[in-house]
Amino acid sequence: MIAPRRFREPWHRLDVAVRDLVLGVFVCAVSLLPGFQNRGTLLGGVPDRPFDAAAVLAVALQSLPLAARRRWPLVCLALVSAGFALDQLRGYHSPAGTALPIALLSVGAHLDRYRRATAAACTVAYVALTVAFHQLGPGEPVTDFVTFYLAAALAWGIGAWLRSTRIAEAEHRHRVAEDSRAAERARIARELHDVVTHHVTAMVVQAEAARYLTAAPDRLDQSLTAVTDTGRRAITDLRHLLDLLNPDHGPGTRTPPVGRLLTLVEQTRRAGQPVEFTEEGTPAPSTGSADLVAYRVVQEALTNALKYAHGGATRVEVRHGEREITVLVGTDGSGTPVASSPGGSGRGLAGLRERVGVLGGDFGAGPEPDGGFVVRARIPTGNTA
Repeated sequence: MIAPRRFREPWHRLDVAVRDLVLGVFVCAVSLLPGFQNRGTLLGGVPDRPFDAAAVLAVALQSLPLAARRRWPLVCLALVSAGFALDQLRGYHSPAGTALPIALLSVGAHLDRYRRATAAACTVAYVALTVAFHQLGPGEPVTDFVTFYLAAALAWGIGAWLRSTRIAEAEHRHRVAEDSRAAERARIARELHDVVTHHVTAMVVQAEAARYLTAAPDRLDQSLTAVTDTGRRAITDLRHLLDLLNPDHGPGTRTPPVGRLLTLVEQTRRAGQPVEFTEEGTPAPSTGSADLVAYRVVQEALTNALKYAHGGATRVEVRHGEREITVLVGTDGSGTPVASSPGGSGRGLAGLRERVGVLGGDFGAGPEPDGGFVVRARIPTGNTA
């Protein structure tokens, strides 16, 4: 297998006309060998004639234009047809006649314009050739000419089928590429929603609280520092997200680094939200997208807590199991909505449900009897141990 590949790769790097020229030269050389002369296609019943200069011309016209069969298929067919007519009318009957079905197949496969006009012109030319055969005599039965015509049409039809298959495959690849781009745009939109909404909400809440701390410079400085830190983290997360658009960016950087959950909780606490955080178990070395999805669930739930239950007691529980990660984020209903916080787009929880569902997990979010709100997620990690 190594040797054929070593020769196959340089062959495919050659220009297509050069590769097709090799075929044409081979057909030409075989047709001119003494042992193969007068042993080709016989159409019209013209007696065999020894090869002469015209025979060499007929062989060259039929074989060498094959170099253009994919780049200029119409030119190739015209020259090959002229050589075939000369070959048969003069009685050379060379093996180069096999180039005609190759040229017809190539036209059917690679000709993009004037296909019907070309088919009609070929039919008219073939009828004229049969008339010429009958004038030369002795001629052949009409059924033989019809059979040859049907064989030529079959070669064209095979080429047309190859062309339609190639077009269908190209359209399929285009649709797959479009679907992939749409899915990637949706994923980036979800990432932007998660990052921007959380950080901006935290900054708005922190800035709103700073308005009431003008009489306490120390606390005001702490609040403004928290706003600055949140802004820096937002910029870092946005840079990380934009890096994903770089084709050279590795796929492994999508997962937040270890400790980001605690950082997320601390950021929320600085925004004035009391959060009780519990993390059990040890994260697996490799969980695919599960860690990122778990992070986004906590991030979105804390963002909603800041907006709709600000100041209310919030609990975050994350458990790392052998085969799944479970997340619970709930509020007790004692908080109040922040009037100046950005409005929701309605895509946050729906996007989380979709993400968890893609991994085969379960997602639920809804109010509690005591007036609170809870978000639960079970996210498979893909580990079989």
